[in-house]
Formats: sequence, C-alpha cells, structure tokens
Amino acid sequence: MDKAAELTWQLKDSLDKDGQQNQSPHDGDKAEVLLQTVQSKDKLPQSQTLQWETLSRQFVEYKQVAPFLIPEEQQRRLLNFLPLFLKAWEQSAGVTTFPNIQLLASEVSKLLTKEIKRNLSGKPAEEARLALEQLLQQKGEAGDGRLLLKSVYLLSQTDLRTMWNIIESGLPAALLQCLYLFFTFPLKKTNDDGEKIDDDTQTQEILVKIMLNMYREKQAVEELLSADKLQSLIIATASLWHQCSHSWKVPTGRVLRTISKAQTKNSIMYLQAMDCIKIAIQNLFKLADTLPACDVCEAASIILCFVKDSYPISSALLTEFENNDGYQLLLKIFLRYEGLQQSEGDPYLQEILDMLTCLTTCGKTELKVSGNIVHPQLPHFNFERTRSSGMTVKNLQAFQVLQSIFQKSNDQHLCGRILAAIGIIWAWDTVNFFLLEWTLQPISQFTDIIHFKPHPVQVQFFRLVESIVLDLSYIPHEILKKIQYLIKENVVPFCTLAALRCLLSITKKDLLFSDIFRDSGLLGLLLALLRKQAKILRKSAGTHLSGLEEGTEKELNAVMLSMVAALTVGSVRNIVVLKDYGMVPYIKIFLDDECYRSATLSILEQLSVINYEEYMSIIIGALCSSTQGELHLKLDLLKSLQRVLESPKSHSAFRTCSGFNGLLSLLSDMEGALQDPPTGLWAAVGQNCILELVFYTLQGITAALHLDPVNSNFFQSNGLFEKMAEDLGSLGCFWTQREWQIPVSLEKTRTFAEFLDAAFCSSEPFPKWLKNCMWILNFLDHMVKGTLHLESYFKDRKPDMGEASRGDEEGPQAFAFNKLGNKFPASSNRLWGNPEEKWEMEDCAIVHPGAVCVMVRLLPKLYKEGHSQLSHEIQCAVVDHIQSLVKSEKSRQVMCGSGLLSTIITSCQDAFRSDSHPLHLPLTRLFEKLASQAIEPDVLRQFLSLGGSPLQPSRPSSSKTKALSYQESDSTNVAQNEGSEEGIADNETDPQTVVPVSRSPWMSKGSALALQTAMSLISMTSPRNFQLRSTALAPSFVEFDMSIEGYGCLYLPTLATVMGPSAEQSVSGGIGMGTRMFPPSSGLTVSCWFLVSKFGLVHNSHPLRFLTVVRHMSRTEQEFVCFSVSFLPQDHSLVISTEEVEFQPLDIMEPESEVPNPSPLPGQVQFGCGKLLVTGQWHHLTVTLAKEAKKNCIASAYINGQMLGSAKMQYLQPLPGSCISMEPSSFIDVYGYIATPRIWRQKSSLTWRLGPAYLFEEAISVGTIEVINKLGPQYCSNFQAVQLQGEDKYDDHNPTPLVAEEKISFGINAMCSSLTTVQDIKSFYNEVDGRLIAKEIGINSRDSSTPIFLAKNIAGHLSGSLRTIGSVAVGQYGVRLFQSSAAATSLNFIGGPAILLGLIAMACDDHTLYATVKVLNSILNSSPMSEKLMRHIRGYQLLTYLLKRKTQLLNNRILQLMLSLVGTAELGFESSVIKNYSAFQYVLCNFELWMKAPENLDLALFSHLVEILQSSRDGSQNAAVAYQVQMVPKLIFLFNNPEISNSRITVACNIISHLLQGYFNTTDVLRIGLFLVYTLKPSSVDENQICLDGVAEMPNEALSQTSGKTIWLRNQLLKTLLDVMYSDKLHLSSE
Repeated sequence: MDKAAELTWQLKDSLDKDGQQNQSPHDGDKAEVLLQTVQSKDKLPQSQTLQWETLSRQFVEYKQVAPFLIPEEQQRRLLNFLPLFLKAWEQSAGVTTFPNIQLLASEVSKLLTKEIKRNLSGKPAEEARLALEQLLQQKGEAGDGRLLLKSVYLLSQTDLRTMWNIIESGLPAALLQCLYLFFTFPLKKTNDDGEKIDDDTQTQEILVKIMLNMYREKQAVEELLSADKLQSLIIATASLWHQCSHSWKVPTGRVLRTISKAQTKNSIMYLQAMDCIKIAIQNLFKLADTLPACDVCEAASIILCFVKDSYPISSALLTEFENNDGYQLLLKIFLRYEGLQQSEGDPYLQEILDMLTCLTTCGKTELKVSGNIVHPQLPHFNFERTRSSGMTVKNLQAFQVLQSIFQKSNDQHLCGRILAAIGIIWAWDTVNFFLLEWTLQPISQFTDIIHFKPHPVQVQFFRLVESIVLDLSYIPHEILKKIQYLIKENVVPFCTLAALRCLLSITKKDLLFSDIFRDSGLLGLLLALLRKQAKILRKSAGTHLSGLEEGTEKELNAVMLSMVAALTVGSVRNIVVLKDYGMVPYIKIFLDDECYRSATLSILEQLSVINYEEYMSIIIGALCSSTQGELHLKLDLLKSLQRVLESPKSHSAFRTCSGFNGLLSLLSDMEGALQDPPTGLWAAVGQNCILELVFYTLQGITAALHLDPVNSNFFQSNGLFEKMAEDLGSLGCFWTQREWQIPVSLEKTRTFAEFLDAAFCSSEPFPKWLKNCMWILNFLDHMVKGTLHLESYFKDRKPDMGEASRGDEEGPQAFAFNKLGNKFPASSNRLWGNPEEKWEMEDCAIVHPGAVCVMVRLLPKLYKEGHSQLSHEIQCAVVDHIQSLVKSEKSRQVMCGSGLLSTIITSCQDAFRSDSHPLHLPLTRLFEKLASQAIEPDVLRQFLSLGGSPLQPSRPSSSKTKALSYQESDSTNVAQNEGSEEGIADNETDPQTVVPVSRSPWMSKGSALALQTAMSLISMTSPRNFQLRSTALAPSFVEFDMSIEGYGCLYLPTLATVMGPSAEQSVSGGIGMGTRMFPPSSGLTVSCWFLVSKFGLVHNSHPLRFLTVVRHMSRTEQEFVCFSVSFLPQDHSLVISTEEVEFQPLDIMEPESEVPNPSPLPGQVQFGCGKLLVTGQWHHLTVTLAKEAKKNCIASAYINGQMLGSAKMQYLQPLPGSCISMEPSSFIDVYGYIATPRIWRQKSSLTWRLGPAYLFEEAISVGTIEVINKLGPQYCSNFQAVQLQGEDKYDDHNPTPLVAEEKISFGINAMCSSLTTVQDIKSFYNEVDGRLIAKEIGINSRDSSTPIFLAKNIAGHLSGSLRTIGSVAVGQYGVRLFQSSAAATSLNFIGGPAILLGLIAMACDDHTLYATVKVLNSILNSSPMSEKLMRHIRGYQLLTYLLKRKTQLLNNRILQLMLSLVGTAELGFESSVIKNYSAFQYVLCNFELWMKAPENLDLALFSHLVEILQSSRDGSQNAAVAYQVQMVPKLIFLFNNPEISNSRITVACNIISHLLQGYFNTTDVLRIGLFLVYTLKPSSVDENQICLDGVAEMPNEALSQTSGKTIWLRNQLLKTLLDVMYSDKLHLSSE
C-alpha cells in the first residue's frame, strides 16, 4: 500500500482502544536510552563508574576465554556474571556505561532460549508447561531461569540494536511457545486463601513485557513465522477462550494485539495460508451461542484486530473475514448484549464497534451515487464543495452491521454507541452522510422506529439529526417530513417532545426554516394543538393532573410554544398565519403559567410587528388585571414591553392603549409596599422584588418617552409626572416631617453620589427606608438623563418560584451587578444606540425634565422621625445634585420650561418660610439660578410672599456686609467674563445671593426681609454674561444645534403665492386677503437678532443661514433658491445672493456655468464682518435691497447698526429658474427657511440662536435701523408705535410707524409661539399650509398627535395682502425653543416698581437700602415696561421722598446707582447722554436731597453734572435736558441756603456756565439777571466799605444787603455770564 494510504490508516487507527495500559518506549525513547548509555560517564558517581569499568573488564575476559571453555563452564561463568550486572544496574538506576551490552544481550538471550527449549524438549504439553513455570520461577542459587529472564527484560529496554540482538537469538518464537502453553493449559496453583501466588504474577508481568517489547518490531513477527505457534495461539483464542487460563487471557490479548499492529506482508500471507481467520470465525460461531457475550466479544476483538490492522498492507484478511460471514458473526455477538447491563461498561464491545466503524472506510473503490438534493437549501450549502478525497465510506457491508444492530436492538447503551459511531463517520468526511443516506438511508429508516427506542436514545438520535443542519448545513427534507409525522401522531409523548426540540434547534439556524415548516403544515399543526391545549387549560383552571402526566404535558406545551415563537421570529407571513388562525386569544391564555410565559411573550412580541396596538392592549391589559401577588408576571410583562419599546414605531400604540396610565397604576397598587417593617401581602414578597418592579416600571416609561416628542408632550401635558411623584411617594419608604423641630447643624455633608456608594457599596448601617429611597432617586436620576432604559441593575430571575419570597437580609445590592454611576453595559445598546441618542451626553443633558420635578416633589418626603440628621443631610445632597444638573444655561432654560420653579415653590414651602431650615439656602440658590432664566409672574408672587420668618438668630451680620461689598458696581459690570456663568452670580459656594435674616438690634425684621428679597431679585435679574444695555435681558429665541443631526430650521410656508390669471384660489395658503406679489417691487429688508454660541470647525464650516427663499412653479419638479442671506464662518463674511440656484442636496450642487449671466452686475455680494461678531453676544443684522431700474438693486448690510458695506447687484428674477413665462392656470409657491433645512444636512459643532426676525417689502432707512437696534431683541411687536426706553414728556415724540403695515411680510418671535398639530393648523388656518408643513416635517398630513412648534406671524393681523402663517420648527434634536419670561418682566404683572419701592421703604440700614436701590436700578434699566410703570405711578417722586426719609443712609454707592439709572454712570465707556429724563429731573436734580446727605454727596453730584455738561459729544444734548428740567432755577434757589459753602457755589456756577454754553437760552439768562438784581445793595449801603477778604471764612453767612457774601456771589455769577459770552462753544437754543 502507498504511504498516503498508510497515513490514512494511522488516522483511523487512532480510534483503536485496545486497553493496553503498559507499553514500552518507542524507538525515539530507546535512542534516548542509548544516548544516556554513551554520555553516562559524566553523570555517574565515581564509585559507580569504577564498578561499570570493572564489569566491562570481566565481560571482556569472559569473551576471550569462552571459546576455550566447555559449554557448561561458559554457562556457569555467565550466570555468575549476571548478578553483578543486575546489582550495578539497580545502583545506577538503569544508566549504564557498558560498551559490550549488545554482546551481553545476545549471550543471555541465547542461553534463555536454550534453557526454554531444553525444558520443552520431548515432554507432553502439561509437563512442559510445569517445567517452564519451574524454570522461570526458581529462586536462590538454582534460580538460573529467573535470573536470565530478568536480565533479558532489563536488556530489552536499552536500545534498538540490543533489541535486534535479542530477536536474532530465537527468543521471540520460544516465548510465544511459552505463552501458548500458559494460555491453553491452566495450572491450579493457589495458596490457602485461593489467590494466585505473587511469584506467578511477577513472572507473568516480566514475561509479557519482554514479549511486548520484542513484538513491536517487525523482525520479531517475521521470526514467529518459522514456527506454527502464532496460528495455534490465534485459533486457540477463538476456540478455547472458555477453557483457557483465566489469568493469561488479558496478557495474551495484549501480546496478540501488539503482533497485529506489527504485521508484515509475509505474516499476512502466512495467516492467509493457514486459514487462521476462517478457522477462528468458525470456532467463534460455535461459541457465540454458549459463551457469555462479553467473553465472545473479547475473543472476537482479537481476531478483528488482525483483520483491521492488516488492511493498510493487504486486504486479504478482510476478504477472508467477509467471505466467511464475519459480519454476521459480529451482528450475532452484538445482539447477544440485548437486555444485558454489561454493554454499558464493556471495553471490548466499544473496541469492536470502533474497529467496525473503521472498516466502513475500507474498500477498493469509491462509492458512486447520484446527487439527489431537494431544494430549498441553505444559502451557503454547496454539495460540490463537500466532496473530499479523505476518509469516505467504501464498505457498505460493515455499515450495514451498524445499521442492523440499531434496527434490531433496543439496548440503550448499544444503540447509543451506534449513533455515536455514525456521528464519527460523518465527522471524518462530510460526504459520508450523503453516501450513506442516498444508499442505505439509515437516518430515514431510524426515524420510523425511533419511538420504540429508550428515551436517551431518542434524545441522542434527534441531536444527530440536528447536526445534519447545524454542522453540515444541509436540509434533509424527507427526514424532516418523517419527524413531523412523528409529532402529528404523538405515539410516545416523550419522543414527540424530543422531536420538537430537534426542530426547534434547527429552526433557529436560519429564517428559511420558517417558510419550510409553514409550507409543510407544521405551523398549522402546532397552532391546532395549542388551541386544543389552551381550551383545556381554560376549563381545567384550578385542577391538577398527576405529577408525571402534568410534567410531560407541560413540557410538550412549552416546546410547542417555543417552536411557534421561533417560527414567527422575523417572519411576517407566519405571524399573519397565526393571526388568521384566530390564535391570539388562545395564546394569551398561556401567559398565566410561568413555564409558558417566555415563549408566549416572544410570540406576542412578534405579533407586535404587524399590530402594535393589539400587543399593547394585551400586555397593558394583563398588567392592569394582575393581582398584587403576581409580581413575577408583572416583571416578565414589563421586560417584554421594554423589548418592544425599542422600536420607535411602538410608542404611539403604547400611548393610545393607555400604556402610561397602566404602568403608573402598577405604582399605585404598590402603596405601602416598601414600608419598614413590611405589612400585609408585601411582607411575604420581599422588598427586592418590589424594587425590581419599580425599576422596570420606570424603565418602561422611560423607554416609551425615549426620543419621542409626542409621548413626551403627552406625559408632560397630562400631568403624569405629578401622578408619578404621588405614586412613588406612597410606596412607604418616603415620609413627611409632621412638625417643625429645632434645626440641626450639618457639619458633615455628603454628595448624592457618596450617598449612593455608602448606601449600596459599603457596610454603613443605613436604614432600609433610606436605601429604598436612594434606589428610587437613582432611578429617577437616570430617567432625567434619558438612560434608565439602558440600565440593568437586577440579575435575570430564574423560573424557580421558590425565590419569590426571598428575604431582605441580602439587601437590594445583592441584585446589583452594575455599580451605580457606571456607564451602561455595551450589550444594552442594541437598538437604542442611534447617533441621535448620544446628544449632549457629555454635558449631562436633561432629557426628561419632568423627572427632576418628581425628585423635587419627593424632597420633603425624605424625612423620617428619629433620623433628622440623616434626613436633612440626604435632602441637602439631593438639592445639591439637582443644582449640578442645572449648571449649564441650556439645562436651566429646559427646567424653567418644565415648571420646576412652580414645583419647588409648591412642594418646599416650609423651607422658604424659615431661613433657619437646612434647605432654605440651597433651595433659594437653586430657585434664583433658574429664575435668572425665566419665571412666571404667579410663581414670582408666591416666592415673594413666602419671605423668610425668622425663628431665631442665625448668622452674624458681618457676612452681609461682606456680601454686599461685591455688589457695589452696576449690574453691567458684574460679569466681565464673556459667556461664563459660574463666575458671576451663580457661584455655588458663595452665599452672597442669600443673606439670612437676623434680629440684631440695629436691624428690624422688615429690613431683614427687604434685604433678603432684594438679594434674591438681584440674583434673578443680574445678567449672566456681558451684554449691551439693550440686550441685557435674554430674549425668547430658537436655538439651532448642528452637532446632533446636522440640520434644524424654521420653515415658513407660503411667503407668497404668485397666481396665474385663471389659477384657482384654493391652491394658495397663508393668511389675509389678496395676492402678495414676489419679488417685491420696491425692494426688501431682512432684519433679525442672533447670537452665536459656538462656531463650527474651520475644516467643517457650517454657514449661518439667516434666510433662504425658495420658489417652485406648479407642474414642474425643480425648486429654486432665489434669495439667501448667510454668514460664512471660515472667512467671517456675510453673503447676499439673488442667483437662481436649484434647491438640492449639498453633495450634488454644482455651479451652472452653462447658464449665461445677461446682467453685468453680480448675483452675489460678500461683505467682510471683521471682528464685529462675538460669540455669546446678541447682534442685530439688517440686509436691505433697494430696487433700482433695469432689474438692479443696491444691497447694504449692517451689524448692530454699523454698515458692513454696500454694493450694486442683480435684483430677484420675476420667475423661478430659467422660466420666461407662466401658464394662466399655473402658480408659484414661495416659501422660506431660517437656518439649515434637512436637504442641506451637514454635521458641525455650530450652535446659534435666533431672536426676532422680520422681512419688510421695502428698503428701510438707516435711521429706522438705528431705532430697531436700540429697541433690542426683547422687542416683540411690529414697529407701529415705537417709544424708546427713557422717552417721556420732555421729548416731543409722537409715536409714528417705522414701517408701513402692508410692507411687513412676516415677523417671527419665539415669544409668540405655541405647540400645535398639523390637524389644528389645517382647521385653524388652511389645508395647503397643513400639507406643506406635514411634508416638510415628514409626518402624515392627517396627524393629530405630533407636537409642532409654531411661531406665529406677529404681523398676521395687520392690514395688507396675503402673509405666511408663521414658522414651524423642523428637526427633532437640532432645534430648541425658549420662551423668555425674565424676572424683571414678570415683576411688572404683580406690582412692578411699586414692590421695589416698598422694599426701599422697609430698609433700615445702608446695606439694605443699597440692595433695594440696586435691584430697582437693575430692573428699570433692563425692562422698558418697568420704566414706563415707574413713570406712570410717579415712582421717581416717591423714590425721592423715600430717600429723603432715609437721608442718613445714603452713600456714594447709592449715588452711583442713581447715575446708572439716569444712564450717565459709564463716562468714557459708553455714551454719557441722559437716557432717563424722569430720574434725572426728580432724583438727581432734587438738590435738597443730596445737600443733606452724608459723605459730601452733593459735591460728587455737582462734579458729575459738570462732566456730562462739558462732554464734547453729548454736552449740548444733556444741556437741553437740563434746561427742560429747570436746573438753573433749582441751583439759584440753593444760593439762598445759608448753609451752602462757597466751594459748592463755585461748582454750581460752573454748572450754570456749561449749561448756558451747551444750550443758551434767554429764560435762564433772565432768571440769573433777576437774581443779580436781587444782590444789588440799596443806595444807603456803600459796597466799597464792605470787606470781601473774609467771605471764604464765613461759609454759613446768610445773604443780606450788608453781607460780603452777596457781593461775592454776584461777582461769581457775572464771571459766569462773561465766560459764556466769550465761549467759542456756544450753542444757541431754538429761541
């Protein structure tokens, strides 16, 4: 045979388990022994080396003299030498340095052979056996045979060459003859106990090991052929097995198996010639009926070894075996095991089976079969690729034995081994399955009888069938049909169960099986069976079957349900079949039993794919109808619900099926469940399960809200967050403080995270109620961040119902395998891992603000009597945590929009009423932070009415002094940090914003309340970053964030509709009568306020698109951009374009160079903005197009009223694209976008805000632009009656329209926005706009649930032709709307400045007075309405009166506030023009007030007046105002005051001088003249006699006709008039 075949046979031979435990080393091991012999000198001790050298010399001497000695003497000398050799061997542990070891082996072997032959010669068999035994077991001096045997044994272990010498001595044949005698002639030699003597065992072991070592060599086997003992021994094993020596059976088998493995061609020819196999088979046939099965099997295994091992060399023995009915013999032997227990552990049975399995691949030619593949097959199956040249089946006779055994036997172990053998054959080569199945059809035939086999065999068989599909990727259709027939007949329920499990495993392999088993009728069969079982279940509710019957039936039902579940996964057709069968009501019945629930829920989850409403109604209904004790049912239903809610399409069905109310009802049903100690039913459940149920309930709600604006709006608007808070508060772990106690001082404060760690991850003995509260608060915290549905805190529960009532001694943390605060596991990111989901994760974004309100509502309930210290500490930790959530401006704005301020006020009134409450300071700080963004008037009224009522003295007043020292400057100077919020009035560690009330002797209760209220209002009204005066109050805005989706815009439908003469009016949307033409005939203006929060990266620059106008002509596909205004961040330039560009995605937009430009003017202009744009500040942009003749226009752009540039360019074309005319029945839609529409999606880090935006159909003037700029972004109207802040009766200003009504196309302001739906838009406005908006947003035009932000057109009610209805926000995650309700504005609706004047009236110290005046100044400066109200109630006069009553409390800081109120405080930084005339007239110019004030405030005031009157830029304007408020008469009246000092008179004269220079008028000159006349002396007084030198030393001298002060004053006034006349800066008045 060739080497390839030999190698193949060796692979097969590896399966041979012949039971040989003790085998000698291989050739490689012998070579190692030889190497040890050669190199042993270096390893042995010196004494042993000398010993071996001595022995070597002795043996050399023996060899030299041996030829001259008689044989007896040679034998005697050799036998004398061997004990010395053995002793040296033992001492050196087998490591020898004996150079003549081969000669010694040869001599010893020959002597042993000679002795054996001598003992056997001429004796009968039995005598010969006895003689041999005596020879080999002799001891003492006469024990020559034993000595020789032991020596040969040791020498046979040295090396290969020595072994060859032993073989050549003739010893192999002699020992085989000995073995034959020992085997065939048993010797009854036992001791008294009946046991074999030890010497026999030792001798046997040595003898067998020598033979095994020799017969591994083919030379030894060849030596055996010269004698006939090999044939005799083989035949003896087959015929005398029952009569042979029992102790020699196993050794003989080992020796013969060793000889079998070393067969040669000659040995095979010898065995064939001697008919060994034939005779052995004949003898075994005779023994097969009489001997025990195990004995026959052991004997037959030896014969089969020779057959199998010879095949790689020659097939002769196999042929002889087959021709003499060897296979029938094997079959007969195997069937003898039927019903016996011996087959389980019989090694020889397994050996024969292994050899028989190997024989299946022994054949001369490959089997030829025709492919019979039935389709369909798995996609990756290819029979051509399965063909192999490996170990394929060639011997069907051998396999038929295996097949027949399985068919005829019912023995569990034998059938199991047959199936294992078949699996091995398939594993050898994939093609073997097809070769066998297309010829003998074993599996197909086995299927017909498998139900007769024992249960373990059935299980093993169906696993084998599984492997056909799972491992071979082949679908055996015929076999599967038979298995389905088995299931249908259901003869043996256990077999049916195993068959179903097999098909279940196969079904999960590929979706193809869903179609195969549906078409084959299996799905229908299973549904019919399940319907029957469901009816039985429904009728037998409460009755029980016997244990065994119930167990099998339950398992069968469970597997059928699992099979149906597997068939419906991913197969809509199968789900439809299930639904058409009317199975849904029956499937629901299986929900109640826990062993069916998993598969039942899986089926229902697949049903949700085609009908979410039906699924939701079933699950929600089951949840609501479940009893309190069915916790595991609720948990399983909630987990299923969570899986279905991963699909956004299911959210609508969840809402419409009352899902939210259903889940909240679960919380309601758990009222008192977490009480400590538990009561009632809950005591048996265990709080772990209750917490788990709470978790999955909240998780289901969060999943339903996730990225779903409809559900979020529904949950918020229906007050379900409030209900959730109420239900959670009634669980039993939350308590309420019943009566006020002495406040505790919290020296040690821990954070919220530290409380979580301490409660769950440490050994700190927290009470159970607190741990439960922390769990629920942690759930809510994750709900706030929108990650609760991704968390997994509880291990999956095993179906064992015994765990249901586990106690709480382990604590909830026993279930927590994710440490709190860690990121959610990656495995949870299946369908939730959308890119949109990660929006703002790094900024800890508030996704569900209502959950924060729930935490606040639970805050007062975090209190338990007896744990006041711990309760207050955890309450403070929760408040601090909520503060950390609202660090960013965006988070605060979101929370203001969700009603958190109202929640804080209504839930925590006790904390606000008492300033000594531990929560007073942190809650007030939190409230102020939020109110700085937006606060409703009613909430502000509640806050102000809850002023602190002090119970005891608190902090010393020094802290107030220090706190107020930071507030000296005007609010505009508070924050020079651009965009920084935490460094201004939000410093969490600085308590300056809240000053506790004190009862110090110098401060009354009212004053303290006024101080605290003022400080809170200051915090609420102070700007959070540096802004211009006109933009100090944050306006309402729409924010566009391009980092989430890459788009987000305001869509303006129907800006205009250009109608053909015969076009129908119904095609037009918008509001108003008449047609608005486009483009406008006289030009247009774009005006908007904007703020850039963050620019995009340079390499990924995203433009700010302020307005894009798009046109579309009916009956055409193309849409064209006809006008756009945008800002390019990469080069800081503003781009104005009137080019017609097709409206298409960015990646396919290309310049249309082939279209010639007929006009010499450009269609696009670009103006550089330089450094005018600053991030974090509001800017006003104006772009005007002034239409000229010949389709041209002049484009101009302004930022904050400053012109960027002006250029000529093309005006807008009359028709879109390249159209030159329009059909009479056609029309042109004109619509617009502000920011980036979806079609231009481009992700970027750009974030910007849009304030009020307008489109005028004329080019407005520069003066109008300046007025609009002064009005600021808070202005919310149509410029029809504009009055700037500070204007009053001294302005001859009659409000006139800045822009004509009909010229205003639209005005968009986020303040005038609301949530609506497409259906409401259609019913309130018109069908056209409703359809356009639905198409733009991407929803159904009949949708009535999706919330839409509609910013109404604030010009919609004005006269004029058709206008757009407003703008809608497009982009779920990229657009955010904020409606500002600043504290300064809200204050106007609850009393306005009157409240602030009341606070001033309550002030009893300079600190309080300063704080109250500061808040008045802040509000009047930032709120135009407050300033108007102040004038309306004559508040400035009241303010002056109040300040006069508190003259002693006035100081320089209060004076600075008054200057700031007038608008002249920032000399050198801003314009020093007087802005607030009333404040100037009634407060600053009330000189009597300031003359009586301390700290020489009048001098400081006079100096300031001089500065503003002598200003080169605004001096004349200020002088005119001073004239109108009659400053000169007021100053002259001061001169009559005897207390006025000369220095003050000098400054007053200086003021008069500058006033007349700036605004010269005869009225004031006449008044001065009259006063001069008054100073003249009567004729009786000689003025020359009056000394003027002492005037300066008499400051209090009254004016009289004899005083020198009168003359000095007259001279000062005359000097003043002289300075005026000589001034070169004289400005004459209109008089």
